[in-house]
Amino acid sequence: MALEFIELDVRPILADGGAPFPAIMTAVESLAPGQGLMLLAPFSPQPLFKVMEEKGYVHRVSELDGGDFEVKFTPRATEVLVSENVEDGDEWPEAARSFDFSELDPPQPMVRILSELETMSPGEVLFAVLGREPVFLFRELTKRGHKWAGSYDSDGEAFRLMIKTGTVA
Repeated sequence: MALEFIELDVRPILADGGAPFPAIMTAVESLAPGQGLMLLAPFSPQPLFKVMEEKGYVHRVSELDGGDFEVKFTPRATEVLVSENVEDGDEWPEAARSFDFSELDPPQPMVRILSELETMSPGEVLFAVLGREPVFLFRELTKRGHKWAGSYDSDGEAFRLMIKTGTVA
């Protein structure tokens, strides 16, 4: 089932000199399971990102024509992130290696994962539990030709990551 987004355009509120935060929080509180919030604003609302993260949401920002912004807030547990090189129908075998790096501080999880991947055969899968979304690791995995998919667990406390080893093209 695809995630449904409820749209909130705060541009009129801001144009009238109002503060949009109460309207945003009201919209967030009204979201049902399986719903996210699509916010339209004349700027990228950086301070709101931390507030929404604490409420269990991740965000994606897109700049619209004309300089306005669309920010999609997705419940953390429902969004699965995948590398661009993952295709529909890709086969993922059982994980050959599994690790829990959730208690390690960055950059240790990234260092340990990259080290493990160097010893694995192409097509093998590594599974890791991390304390946060590994944004910097994603770029490194893609650069090295690996496929990956990950999401937060249902509590939004740990990030689960599967990596299928590949070879650099």
